[in-house]
Amino acid sequence: MREIQLKDAKATLSAVVDGAKAGEPVVLTRHGRKEAVVISWEEWRRLSDVPSFARLLTSAPLEPDDLPPRDPGPMRDAGF
Repeated sequence: MREIQLKDAKATLSAVVDGAKAGEPVVLTRHGRKEAVVISWEEWRRLSDVPSFARLLTSAPLEPDDLPPRDPGPMRDAGF
C-alpha cells in the first residue's frame, strides 16, 4: 500500500483517485502519521456490507432449545 503526504495528495488528487479505482489503496499521512486511506467506491461498499458479529448472532435461526441451559451455580473465580 502506497503512502503519500497529504500536501502531495492535494496536488495529485486525480492520480490518487485513479490509483484507488485501479485497486491501489493510498495511505494519506500528515506530519509522518497515518491519517486516512483512499480506497475505491467498490472496495468501500464491499467492506461496509460485512455484517457485524452481533447482527449475525441475532439473525441466526435458533430455537430456545438449541442453546444449553445456563448453569445457575455461583460464578467461578476469575483469579484477579
